Amino acid sequence: MKSSFTSGLRFVVHEHQASHHHYDFRLEAGGVLKSWAVPKGPSMNPSDKRLAVMVDDHLLEYFAYEGRIPQGEYGAGAVVIWDTGTYQPLEAGDPLEPIKRGKLTFILNGKKLKGEFHLTLMKGKEKEWLLIKKKDEHADPNWKTASELTPERLKRLKVKVPPCASA
Repeated sequence: MKSSFTSGLRFVVHEHQASHHHYDFRLEAGGVLKSWAVPKGPSMNPSDKRLAVMVDDHLLEYFAYEGRIPQGEYGAGAVVIWDTGTYQPLEAGDPLEPIKRGKLTFILNGKKLKGEFHLTLMKGKEKEWLLIKKKDEHADPNWKTASELTPERLKRLKVKVPPCASA
């Protein structure tokens, strides 16, 4: 079922080398970026069920952030945009409602991530979700998540405090 909610909602995936390397999956919803830390990164392989731990909402200004968060700041370390684009919830209305209920199905139109995905809250958990790619024409059973934090890119990153890390 296609959604009638077509306001051009954005998503971004930040690759983040903090105390542990991970990917921050962020969806624009309700005037903030709803955010999940995905330790192994998103996958285009429908067989991969990626743990996605819900973290604090971030301000929309964080969407375009890249840089080195200084030591002493929350999330200190290198942050780069790994993927970006738009998404469309498959349920009509505000995407915050299905998130509150623990299941959001959506279509991503990014540079790397494309097609239908599900975010599902794990039973009995408060913050642990699964991010799963649906089998569709964009699925790739041979998918390998490739890092954008190359030595060359790391050299170009400037130390920069993010725009208020949480909303």
